Amino acid sequence: MAIQRPRGVNDLLPPFSGKWRAVEALFHEMCAEYGFKEIRTPLFEDTDLFKRGVGENTDIVQKEMYTFEDQGQRSLTLRPEFTASLCRAYIENKMHGLPQPQKLYCLGPLFRYERPQAGRFRQFHQFDIEIIGTISPLADAECIVFCWDFYNRLNLRDLTLRLNSVGCPACRSVYRLALQEYLRPAIAKLCPNCQGRFERAPLRILDCKCEICRAAAIGAPAIVDYLCAECSEHYHMVQEILQACAIPYTADSSLARGLDYYTKTVFEICALGLGAQNAVCGGGRYDGLIEIIGGAPTPAMGVALGMERMLTALAAQNEDIDVEEGIDAFIATDFNDASTVLAAFALASSLRSSGVLTAMDYEVKSLKSQLKTANRLQAAYVVILGRPEVSAGIAQIKNMVSGEQSEIELKQVRRYLLEH
Repeated sequence: MAIQRPRGVNDLLPPFSGKWRAVEALFHEMCAEYGFKEIRTPLFEDTDLFKRGVGENTDIVQKEMYTFEDQGQRSLTLRPEFTASLCRAYIENKMHGLPQPQKLYCLGPLFRYERPQAGRFRQFHQFDIEIIGTISPLADAECIVFCWDFYNRLNLRDLTLRLNSVGCPACRSVYRLALQEYLRPAIAKLCPNCQGRFERAPLRILDCKCEICRAAAIGAPAIVDYLCAECSEHYHMVQEILQACAIPYTADSSLARGLDYYTKTVFEICALGLGAQNAVCGGGRYDGLIEIIGGAPTPAMGVALGMERMLTALAAQNEDIDVEEGIDAFIATDFNDASTVLAAFALASSLRSSGVLTAMDYEVKSLKSQLKTANRLQAAYVVILGRPEVSAGIAQIKNMVSGEQSEIELKQVRRYLLEH
């Protein structure tokens, strides 16, 4: 019996891989425009990084991490998210000594043991941007604007931006007590997850997708009514900036996000076509995280954008990603003559080294069959190099669109293709 891939992971095959690469290229391009610099962190980290950074009480740490012991009996975990890893790198590499803020981005695979469903897998991929070293609400707004701009460039429609503030530890502790008092009579009716959250993370009950829990939270006090003066001013400034940028949003006091490290601003952007799990990105401010994992107190803001969910939403909206397919040149040769094949292969290598996308067959095929291959590969030109052409130092070049065929000196083929 053939071995199959594990549940919850996918093979990325062409031509879909080309669309994936085009989205990554756009992300790299936009990060350069916005002034973010790339950082790459390990696929696995010390398990304590995520226990301390993400939070002992989160579903990620309690249920979803891929944790193992290596041969040195060290507990390691495949990264379930980027922010904790990035903050560890910021501390370890003394990036606080560089000009602040540091605007960083990364992309790649993450790992969580979850029930696979639409847009959610056990190995999934995210883009991540972080602004570390500033408390300014401008940083919050810039992360949100970046995401909105990114999705607009991809023609992802029907977006909704949910915005909230979860305050700072001081004002959130007051709100936490008020929320628990409101929900206490309904504890027995809550889903098992939210019953467990009541003491350790009551704000997450507000964000539960279970209808019973959503009903129990109707009329609950709103956290914005408990914000301290600083948090309230910060929240209103973020809203004013978004309004100035003409980005529509919904102030949603039920939005809590699923991680313990968030402070002040939290947000999600959702799209049609994903069912209940409809967020394509989410993030927020985490002013205490770097201190929690051993650094100096450092304010920061970040957001993660899910690749699979975004592509699922685009497909649901019948939006395609434009990918340039085809090659520049196909070399057709006489496979019955070894010296001619060598000359054709050498020409292909020369063209490729000059940036000309070039292909040729490997097995013995007729000219007619090779032209069919060129058509399948969407070659712009076919360079016909048989024994007579090699002997005369020429090549026949056929324009596959017009059908026009020209005779070119062999040493001029590269220049001809580069100019056309």
